[in-house]
Amino acid sequence: QAQFVVSGGGLVQPGGSLRLSCAVSGSMFNIYNMAWFRQAPGKVRELVACIATGGPIHYAEFVKGRLTISRDNNKSTAYLQMNTLKPDDTAVYYCNTVAWGNWVIFGDWGQGTQVTVSS
Repeated sequence: QAQFVVSGGGLVQPGGSLRLSCAVSGSMFNIYNMAWFRQAPGKVRELVACIATGGPIHYAEFVKGRLTISRDNNKSTAYLQMNTLKPDDTAVYYCNTVAWGNWVIFGDWGQGTQVTVSS
């Protein structure tokens, strides 16, 4: 089963940017649909974006062009570029492998990375 090491979070001012990375163990990365999720305090975990093995991408409605998901199969790593960050983006961000369309996860949740947007 794949394991995920997420990094890149931190404290940023509103309007700022961050780039999250998700390094995936094992040799199966190329066939995984990779997804980013987030969980804000007191809220349920929600899907942010997903990138399929063949390149199709799905974004949650709230992304609205501010976040970009990508992947590097040679490095077994998925990325989430976050621009124009808002306080509402404050959450712990996780990655996982998912089934395309219903977003059911296949892996265990890793430790995530905290993103705090505050002035």
